Amino acid sequence: LKAGGVAGVCVDLILFPLDTVKTRLQSPQGFRKAGGFRGIYAGVPSTAIGSFPNAAAFFITYENVKSMLHHGSTSYLTPATHMVAASLGEVVACLIRVPSEVVKQRAQVSPSSSTLRILSHTLYHEGIQGLYRGYKSTVLREV
Repeated sequence: LKAGGVAGVCVDLILFPLDTVKTRLQSPQGFRKAGGFRGIYAGVPSTAIGSFPNAAAFFITYENVKSMLHHGSTSYLTPATHMVAASLGEVVACLIRVPSEVVKQRAQVSPSSSTLRILSHTLYHEGIQGLYRGYKSTVLREV
């Protein structure tokens, strides 16, 4: 739990500026209008809040599923055991990751808005479904 959470936070915070640049380059409004290099850490609160539970949920699910499937399985099924455990881990982790990513990406292309404002705006105008926009495609990519 702790190791997975800390590892996830470290990776997410170190790579955050690169993700911001990528998101702004992909923005329909263009790189400069989306913020350019200004506010390169816009949206980092949602990543910081979601990163630890996201990584922890993945590793807890992965280890538990792996241990349940491993009992009595033969060595040639070991890769399949790891694949199934990792896939289920990603399905669970995406329940946390996707809302965090939605808020983060919206903050990255609108650096003048706070994370809390973006979250409340999304919930008010789109409901909880707005936070899970892209869940299925994210799960498919991760699995």
